[in-house]
Amino acid sequence: MNTISVRPVTPTIGAEITGVDLREALSDPVIQQIREAWLQHQVVFFRDQDLTHEQHIAFAANFGEPHIHPTVRHHPEHPEILVIHADENSKSVAGDGWHTDVSFEQTPPTGSILRLTEVPPDGGGATLFSSMYAAYEALSPAFQSFLQQQVALHRLGNLPGHRQDETPPSAFHPVITTHPETGRKALYVNQGFTKQIKDLSREESKAVLQYLYRHIENPNFHVRFHWLQNSIAMWDNRCVQHYATWDYFPATRHGYRVTLRGIPSS
Repeated sequence: MNTISVRPVTPTIGAEITGVDLREALSDPVIQQIREAWLQHQVVFFRDQDLTHEQHIAFAANFGEPHIHPTVRHHPEHPEILVIHADENSKSVAGDGWHTDVSFEQTPPTGSILRLTEVPPDGGGATLFSSMYAAYEALSPAFQSFLQQQVALHRLGNLPGHRQDETPPSAFHPVITTHPETGRKALYVNQGFTKQIKDLSREESKAVLQYLYRHIENPNFHVRFHWLQNSIAMWDNRCVQHYATWDYFPATRHGYRVTLRGIPSS
């Protein structure tokens, strides 16, 4: 049986996987090893993976059905692919702020697989990932108990690059979720899309959410991924938030993302 190598990057979150060529059809045991590493470490990284769009989509399909983003323009020939691009003409960049992908959907995506084909010089354009397991576990038991009773509204706001509908898509989600595969509890609010905790007053909700947003910025919950050309990051959207740094203007950062559809609760 083929065996991949998994090297943790921090004790809390992130691992680099080597010993696999993602351009090839993967055996079931290798797919299972990658999935186990992904579930354990929450985000996994690959280097030197010069994939075609078709290979990128095929790799993603080993872990779920590709998702079509409801409000962002996709690749003209491959609707499963989002083009991630910033250069000297950009006024904003995708992911410039802590968020969970598309949490305003009723069933948010399971995960995302991003590969960059052009990276800024000198290590710019890193992506930070924050463990929502660690964020939840660092809260006091009393605060955990309070938050487990709360539900929050997630809604698409007026964000650059998103199509603006007359009635923006929205959904309610528990503030604390239980991962359907690992059984671990995770904090599930993000400053990109979470608008209000349902049963609290506006001011109470604002106070709680602002505290939680600052809480998830704790570097003890993070891994910072420095991109190289043809690197890939694959993160679990159910227990990870991420932040794309924009410290490289006016250099170019370019790549492609395939997202995995969420699985409705049974």
